[in-house]
Amino acid sequence: MTSNSADDSRLTPRPRVSVEELARRKGVRPVESLDDMARDVFASDEELDEFLTFVRAERQAGLA
Repeated sequence: MTSNSADDSRLTPRPRVSVEELARRKGVRPVESLDDMARDVFASDEELDEFLTFVRAERQAGLA
């Protein structure tokens, strides 16, 4: 069975909502300090080390 775009409800335009309104609805607050940014990003120091190793390798690869 085929459907045309007029029948596809996923294509129905949604009302535009500002980023501020979306953040308010989700309870998102602005970052107030660097400590806030660092919190809960990596599960462990090992995970952070793996990420930093990856970033360094990618940067070096881009220089080659």
